[in-house]
Amino acid sequence: MTELDESDGLPGEGDFAAVAYREDDLWDVYLLPEALTRDFKGLLHALRQQPSISGAIGLVSVGDDFFIIARVYGHDNVSVFLSDVTASVDWEVAREVLDFLDIDVPDDEDLDQVLPAGDLSILADLGLEEMELGALAGDLDLYPDEVLASVSERLGFQQAFQRALDTMG
Repeated sequence: MTELDESDGLPGEGDFAAVAYREDDLWDVYLLPEALTRDFKGLLHALRQQPSISGAIGLVSVGDDFFIIARVYGHDNVSVFLSDVTASVDWEVAREVLDFLDIDVPDDEDLDQVLPAGDLSILADLGLEEMELGALAGDLDLYPDEVLASVSERLGFQQAFQRALDTMG
């Protein structure tokens, strides 16, 4: 993925945004419009539209670069996790997440390591502890879509997640 692709506003290959929510102990996962991989405010708006007692979880994979997990309860309670703050140098959507979190875009000297930002405990009540999410985010051998597949497995909606991804054309 190049910066030129992002400036076109077009999603890249493998980019996706999905929403997961639980009703009556059953998980539903649906793909959201690919444009939401580039529109953080639009993503939050879409998550707010989902009916769920435990909140809607947004899972966004952006190329081979990074992922975002957002969780919305009701209208105003929002938790966000960004896998790599350095993505904000090249990606507007990552800058939007950092702005939401009130975190500055890293300086050039801070770009030599992958550091997550946001709420590491975003999924702890569902069984994914902070340390585990941090380890997944920091595993440079995994692509963002693989990390999100692992997250879906740990939370118990891997089959629904895979079915949703299989609908990508």
